[in-house]
Amino acid sequence: MTKADIVNEISKSTGLDKAMVLETVEKFMTVVKESLSSGENVYLRGFGSFIIKTRSEKTARNISKNTTIIIPEHNIPAFKPAKVFMEDVKNAKN
Repeated sequence: MTKADIVNEISKSTGLDKAMVLETVEKFMTVVKESLSSGENVYLRGFGSFIIKTRSEKTARNISKNTTIIIPEHNIPAFKPAKVFMEDVKNAKN
């Protein structure tokens, strides 16, 4: 499902204009990105959490040049689904 599909579904089910729904979805994504960039996690009860995970420093190899490089510690965004969400997906019939 793409962002356009999500906008169409929300627009159909709520009767709101597609442009307004698109603007809302875009703003939601912007707020989540800004929150994670500032180090703040986003918690959506019953859905899940957008969290920051810290990857520790590690040694990697560049096989083509036969060299070793150090990848520094860095943060990555992650999504952790809520238990209710996981149960709904697990129990869904295809």
